[in-house]
Amino acid sequence: MYGNNNIKKTITATEFKTNLGKHLDYVINDHEVVITKNGKKAARLTPYITDIERYFTVKEEALDYQYGGKKVSYEEFMEIYDNSDLRMEFINGEIIILGSPNIFHQRILRKLSVNFDSFFNKKKCEVFFAPFDVHFHKKNFKEPDVMQPDLLITCDTEETTNEKGRYMGTPSLVVEILSPSTRSKDMVDKLNTYMLSGVNEYWVIDPKKKTALLYGFNDCEIEEFASYKLGDTIISYYFEGLEVEISSIFE
Repeated sequence: MYGNNNIKKTITATEFKTNLGKHLDYVINDHEVVITKNGKKAARLTPYITDIERYFTVKEEALDYQYGGKKVSYEEFMEIYDNSDLRMEFINGEIIILGSPNIFHQRILRKLSVNFDSFFNKKKCEVFFAPFDVHFHKKNFKEPDVMQPDLLITCDTEETTNEKGRYMGTPSLVVEILSPSTRSKDMVDKLNTYMLSGVNEYWVIDPKKKTALLYGFNDCEIEEFASYKLGDTIISYYFEGLEVEISSIFE
Protein backbone atom coordinates (compact mmCIF):
# COMPACT_ATOMS: atom_id res chain seq x y z
CA MET A 1 0.00 0.00 0.00
CA TYR A 2 2.88 2.35 0.69
CA GLY A 3 4.88 1.83 -2.46
CA ASN A 4 6.49 -0.65 -4.78
CA ASN A 5 9.36 -1.46 -2.40
CA ASN A 6 7.27 -2.33 0.63
CA ILE A 7 9.72 -4.79 2.18
CA LYS A 8 9.08 -5.80 5.78
CA LYS A 9 11.60 -6.80 8.45
CA THR A 10 11.11 -7.82 12.07
CA ILE A 11 13.32 -6.61 14.93
CA THR A 12 13.23 -6.72 18.72
CA ALA A 13 12.51 -3.72 20.90
CA THR A 14 16.13 -3.79 22.07
CA GLU A 15 17.40 -3.69 18.49
CA PHE A 16 15.11 -0.78 17.76
CA LYS A 17 16.41 1.22 20.76
CA THR A 18 20.02 0.48 19.87
CA ASN A 19 19.79 1.44 16.20
CA LEU A 20 16.88 3.90 16.10
CA GLY A 21 18.30 6.08 13.35
CA LYS A 22 19.17 3.10 11.17
CA HIS A 23 15.67 1.66 11.39
CA LEU A 24 14.03 5.06 10.75
CA ASP A 25 16.13 5.38 7.59
CA TYR A 26 14.89 1.94 6.57
CA VAL A 27 11.27 3.05 7.01
CA ILE A 28 11.87 6.35 5.19
CA ASN A 29 13.02 4.33 2.17
CA ASP A 30 9.51 2.92 1.85
CA HIS A 31 9.97 -0.22 3.95
CA GLU A 32 8.17 -1.52 7.00
CA VAL A 33 9.51 -2.54 10.41
CA VAL A 34 7.71 -4.82 12.85
CA ILE A 35 8.91 -4.52 16.46
CA THR A 36 8.58 -7.45 18.86
CA LYS A 37 8.72 -7.57 22.63
CA ASN A 38 9.05 -10.81 24.57
CA GLY A 39 8.57 -12.72 21.34
CA LYS A 40 5.26 -11.05 20.47
CA LYS A 41 4.55 -8.43 17.83
CA ALA A 42 4.15 -5.12 19.65
CA ALA A 43 4.27 -2.34 17.05
CA ARG A 44 4.74 -1.59 13.38
CA LEU A 45 6.54 1.31 11.73
CA THR A 46 5.40 2.29 8.25
CA PRO A 47 6.37 5.20 5.98
CA TYR A 48 4.49 8.42 6.62
CA ILE A 49 2.24 9.42 3.74
CA THR A 50 0.47 12.73 3.27
CA ASP A 51 -3.28 13.09 2.86
CA ILE A 52 -2.94 13.61 -0.87
CA GLU A 53 -0.76 10.51 -1.21
CA ARG A 54 -3.31 8.52 0.77
CA TYR A 55 -6.05 9.85 -1.50
CA PHE A 56 -4.38 8.58 -4.65
CA THR A 57 -3.43 5.28 -3.02
CA VAL A 58 -7.00 4.53 -2.00
CA LYS A 59 -8.34 5.81 -5.31
CA GLU A 60 -5.97 3.55 -7.25
CA GLU A 61 -7.03 0.53 -5.21
CA ALA A 62 -10.70 1.42 -5.57
CA LEU A 63 -10.38 1.77 -9.35
CA ASP A 64 -8.73 -1.64 -9.38
CA TYR A 65 -11.81 -3.04 -7.64
CA GLN A 66 -14.06 -1.29 -10.13
CA TYR A 67 -12.32 -2.07 -13.39
CA GLY A 68 -10.28 -5.15 -12.51
CA GLY A 69 -13.34 -7.22 -11.68
CA LYS A 70 -12.29 -7.72 -8.06
CA LYS A 71 -14.97 -7.81 -5.36
CA VAL A 72 -14.99 -6.89 -1.68
CA SER A 73 -17.54 -7.85 0.93
CA TYR A 74 -19.88 -5.41 2.64
CA GLU A 75 -17.88 -5.81 5.88
CA GLU A 76 -14.61 -5.09 4.06
CA PHE A 77 -16.10 -2.02 2.43
CA MET A 78 -17.34 -0.66 5.76
CA GLU A 79 -13.88 -1.13 7.28
CA ILE A 80 -12.26 0.71 4.37
CA TYR A 81 -14.91 3.43 4.44
CA ASP A 82 -14.70 4.00 8.20
CA ASN A 83 -10.94 4.55 7.91
CA SER A 84 -11.05 6.88 4.91
CA ASP A 85 -11.91 10.53 4.36
CA LEU A 86 -12.99 9.85 0.78
CA ARG A 87 -16.55 9.81 -0.46
CA MET A 88 -17.27 6.38 -1.86
CA GLU A 89 -20.12 4.04 -2.73
CA PHE A 90 -20.45 0.26 -2.71
CA ILE A 91 -22.47 -1.10 -5.64
CA ASN A 92 -22.68 -4.79 -6.57
CA GLY A 93 -19.60 -5.55 -4.50
CA GLU A 94 -17.44 -2.82 -6.06
CA ILE A 95 -16.00 0.33 -4.49
CA ILE A 96 -16.60 3.52 -6.44
CA ILE A 97 -14.85 6.79 -5.56
CA LEU A 98 -17.10 9.83 -5.84
CA GLY A 99 -15.77 13.03 -7.36
CA SER A 100 -16.77 16.58 -6.52
CA PRO A 101 -19.94 17.82 -8.26
CA ASN A 102 -19.75 20.80 -10.61
CA ILE A 103 -21.50 24.14 -10.18
CA PHE A 104 -24.46 23.23 -12.43
CA HIS A 105 -25.09 20.11 -10.38
CA GLN A 106 -25.07 22.12 -7.14
CA ARG A 107 -27.43 24.76 -8.49
CA ILE A 108 -29.99 22.13 -9.46
CA LEU A 109 -29.58 20.38 -6.11
CA ARG A 110 -30.16 23.64 -4.25
CA LYS A 111 -33.29 24.50 -6.21
CA LEU A 112 -34.76 21.02 -5.84
CA SER A 113 -34.06 20.99 -2.11
CA VAL A 114 -35.86 24.35 -1.76
CA ASN A 115 -38.90 22.88 -3.54
CA PHE A 116 -38.83 19.77 -1.35
CA ASP A 117 -38.24 21.69 1.89
CA SER A 118 -41.27 23.83 1.17
CA PHE A 119 -43.51 20.83 0.45
CA PHE A 120 -42.35 18.65 3.37
CA ASN A 121 -42.25 21.45 5.95
CA LYS A 122 -44.08 20.32 9.13
CA LYS A 123 -44.61 16.83 7.66
CA LYS A 124 -43.18 13.58 9.02
CA CYS A 125 -40.90 13.03 6.03
CA GLU A 126 -37.48 14.70 5.89
CA VAL A 127 -35.25 16.00 3.10
CA PHE A 128 -31.57 15.00 3.02
CA PHE A 129 -28.83 15.45 0.43
CA ALA A 130 -25.35 14.08 -0.23
CA PRO A 131 -23.10 13.22 1.42
CA PHE A 132 -25.59 11.01 3.26
CA ASP A 133 -25.04 7.24 3.35
CA VAL A 134 -27.93 4.90 2.67
CA HIS A 135 -27.71 1.09 2.94
CA PHE A 136 -29.97 -0.39 0.27
CA HIS A 137 -31.01 -3.99 0.88
CA LYS A 138 -31.99 -5.41 -2.50
CA LYS A 139 -34.56 -8.15 -2.73
CA ASN A 140 -32.93 -11.62 -2.95
CA PHE A 141 -29.41 -10.19 -2.46
CA LYS A 142 -27.32 -11.10 0.57
CA GLU A 143 -25.30 -7.89 0.87
CA PRO A 144 -26.61 -4.33 0.63
CA ASP A 145 -25.37 -1.56 -1.62
CA VAL A 146 -24.20 1.62 0.11
CA MET A 147 -24.83 4.80 -1.84
CA GLN A 148 -25.07 8.56 -1.43
CA PRO A 149 -28.05 9.78 -3.46
CA ASP A 150 -27.92 13.43 -4.44
CA LEU A 151 -31.27 14.07 -2.76
CA LEU A 152 -33.63 11.82 -0.84
CA ILE A 153 -36.85 11.87 1.13
CA THR A 154 -37.11 9.64 4.20
CA CYS A 155 -40.29 8.96 6.15
CA ASP A 156 -38.86 6.40 8.58
CA THR A 157 -35.89 8.26 10.06
CA GLU A 158 -36.96 8.05 13.71
CA GLU A 159 -37.50 4.29 13.61
CA THR A 160 -34.45 3.35 11.54
CA THR A 161 -31.56 5.47 12.88
CA ASN A 162 -29.09 3.34 14.82
CA GLU A 163 -27.09 4.14 17.96
CA LYS A 164 -24.26 5.60 15.86
CA GLY A 165 -26.62 8.09 14.23
CA ARG A 166 -26.59 6.26 10.90
CA TYR A 167 -29.74 6.05 8.85
CA MET A 168 -30.50 2.38 8.13
CA GLY A 169 -33.93 2.69 6.54
CA THR A 170 -35.20 2.95 2.96
CA PRO A 171 -35.94 6.35 1.37
CA SER A 172 -39.34 6.90 -0.19
CA LEU A 173 -38.02 9.12 -2.98
CA VAL A 174 -34.51 9.39 -4.41
CA VAL A 175 -33.11 11.94 -6.88
CA GLU A 176 -29.90 11.63 -8.90
CA ILE A 177 -28.46 14.46 -11.01
CA LEU A 178 -26.57 13.07 -13.99
CA SER A 179 -22.98 13.87 -14.86
CA PRO A 180 -20.82 12.45 -17.68
CA SER A 181 -19.01 10.14 -15.23
CA THR A 182 -22.13 8.85 -13.47
CA ARG A 183 -24.66 8.67 -16.33
CA SER A 184 -24.54 4.91 -16.98
CA LYS A 185 -24.30 4.08 -13.27
CA ASP A 186 -27.31 6.27 -12.41
CA MET A 187 -29.37 5.02 -15.35
CA VAL A 188 -28.69 1.30 -14.87
CA ASP A 189 -27.06 0.20 -11.62
CA LYS A 190 -28.72 2.70 -9.31
CA LEU A 191 -32.08 2.32 -11.00
CA ASN A 192 -31.89 -1.41 -10.34
CA THR A 193 -30.79 -0.96 -6.73
CA TYR A 194 -33.51 1.56 -5.91
CA MET A 195 -36.18 -0.59 -7.53
CA LEU A 196 -35.16 -3.82 -5.76
CA SER A 197 -34.64 -2.25 -2.34
CA GLY A 198 -38.15 -0.89 -1.85
CA VAL A 199 -37.72 2.76 -2.85
CA ASN A 200 -41.08 4.10 -4.06
CA GLU A 201 -39.92 6.73 -6.53
CA TYR A 202 -36.78 7.71 -8.45
CA TRP A 203 -36.10 10.95 -10.32
CA VAL A 204 -33.23 11.27 -12.80
CA ILE A 205 -32.33 14.88 -13.62
CA ASP A 206 -30.31 15.55 -16.80
CA PRO A 207 -28.63 19.00 -16.68
CA LYS A 208 -27.31 18.71 -20.24
CA LYS A 209 -30.66 17.98 -21.89
CA LYS A 210 -32.67 19.90 -19.26
CA THR A 211 -35.01 16.95 -18.84
CA ALA A 212 -36.15 14.65 -16.05
CA LEU A 213 -37.22 11.02 -15.85
CA LEU A 214 -39.53 9.66 -13.17
CA TYR A 215 -39.82 6.00 -12.14
CA GLY A 216 -42.58 4.81 -9.84
CA PHE A 217 -41.94 1.45 -8.17
CA ASN A 218 -44.41 -1.02 -6.70
CA ASP A 219 -43.44 -4.39 -5.25
CA CYS A 220 -39.88 -3.99 -6.62
CA GLU A 221 -41.07 -3.44 -10.19
CA ILE A 222 -41.51 -0.33 -12.36
CA GLU A 223 -45.18 0.60 -12.26
CA GLU A 224 -44.96 4.08 -13.76
CA PHE A 225 -42.52 5.91 -16.02
CA ALA A 226 -42.68 9.50 -17.25
CA SER A 227 -40.33 11.93 -18.96
CA TYR A 228 -40.40 15.70 -18.61
CA LYS A 229 -38.88 18.61 -20.53
CA LEU A 230 -38.80 22.40 -20.18
CA GLY A 231 -42.33 23.71 -19.75
CA ASP A 232 -43.52 20.51 -18.04
CA THR A 233 -44.22 19.93 -14.36
CA ILE A 234 -43.00 16.82 -12.58
CA ILE A 235 -45.89 15.22 -10.71
CA SER A 236 -44.82 12.86 -7.96
CA TYR A 237 -45.88 9.23 -8.27
CA TYR A 238 -45.82 8.58 -4.51
CA PHE A 239 -46.40 11.91 -2.75
CA GLU A 240 -49.77 13.41 -3.56
CA GLY A 241 -49.48 17.13 -4.20
CA LEU A 242 -45.72 17.19 -4.77
CA GLU A 243 -45.09 18.99 -8.07
CA VAL A 244 -41.96 20.68 -9.42
CA GLU A 245 -41.78 22.81 -12.55
CA ILE A 246 -38.86 21.77 -14.73
CA SER A 247 -38.07 25.40 -15.54
CA SER A 248 -37.71 26.21 -11.84
CA ILE A 249 -34.70 23.90 -11.45
CA PHE A 250 -32.95 24.79 -14.72
CA GLU A 251 -33.52 28.54 -14.95
